[in-house]
Amino acid sequence: MIFKRSLLQELLNTAIGAFAVLFSIVLAQRLTYYIGIAANGGISNSAINTLLGFNMLKLSPMLLSLTLFLAVLLTLTRQHRDSEMVIWFSAGLRLSAWIKPILSFTGLVIILIAFLSLFVSPWATNKMSDYKTQLKKQDELSTITPGVFKESKQANRVYFVEAFDKLGTNVKNIFIQSIQHQQLGIIVAKQGHRETMPNNDNFLLMEQGRRYEGKPESSEFSSTTFEKYAVRIEAKESKDPHLLVIQAVPTTELITQLSPANNAELQGRIAIPISALILVILAIPLSFVDPRSGRSGNMVMAILTFIIYTNLMSITQAWLVQGKLNPMIGLWPVHLIFLFLTIYMFYRRTHQLPLLPKLIN
Repeated sequence: MIFKRSLLQELLNTAIGAFAVLFSIVLAQRLTYYIGIAANGGISNSAINTLLGFNMLKLSPMLLSLTLFLAVLLTLTRQHRDSEMVIWFSAGLRLSAWIKPILSFTGLVIILIAFLSLFVSPWATNKMSDYKTQLKKQDELSTITPGVFKESKQANRVYFVEAFDKLGTNVKNIFIQSIQHQQLGIIVAKQGHRETMPNNDNFLLMEQGRRYEGKPESSEFSSTTFEKYAVRIEAKESKDPHLLVIQAVPTTELITQLSPANNAELQGRIAIPISALILVILAIPLSFVDPRSGRSGNMVMAILTFIIYTNLMSITQAWLVQGKLNPMIGLWPVHLIFLFLTIYMFYRRTHQLPLLPKLIN
């Protein structure tokens, strides 16, 4: 059928474009955030890609849900604006005729959203939490960036290395400034590498260098040339034990170990694919464009609808955790509100009535 084929093709193209834009925006925001942390020495540059990957997997259900909503909305809005809808209506098609082809397009994606929300997103959150814990336990050498001065957590040492070798195991042109027992020490060396002793103590072993030592703000200092010189690197241990956040708990465990927090998290994961299904159907009547009004009116309303829907789910989830709502009720009232809104808007559009009645003085 020409109607179905043209609609599905445009939906696919619009969905790909919308997902690319949304993915790029979120990726750029997260990348900027992690680059800022790395610049301050919080994490190493090599950790950015790993954290980004886990973060994007965690956010993928919400990104796909918003992508479907925008794809349906933008596609049907264009058809309204270019009067294609008028042609289809004149051919005898009702507004409800768009439901079946749209569901056939979005059905597999909604199943994918459910899988990501129930299994992949918790796994990614758990792995990201474990990885952050490992990063917190790394010593100060692990976060050194070539060409950047790095101060230790105790503020008693400053490190600088010019470059790493191709394998990343040896460093070249090392500079270390330290203060110990009110003595200022400066070490410069051509090269060095990390060595781990049998008792797991870590040392930075430098070769072919010179050490200067003296009192701060004094011209008196001593100079020593060395072939090899080792500096012990203090191990950084995490003070807080690793706690598994509720978002990282596997879905099977949430089901078997019921509690207010587990029930709220489980219902939140189930709510994402349900909300995606309701939103794509709601986008059909919401896409209507009145030629006498602005083109951006329905888009603003659509964005507000999505924001209100997600915020209501978050608020209801918080009430479940606090025990203010019966677990049997859960997030279903929020879904029912938007389901009734969808039915109401279909009724108004089918009968060619304005969305809101006009007030006549």
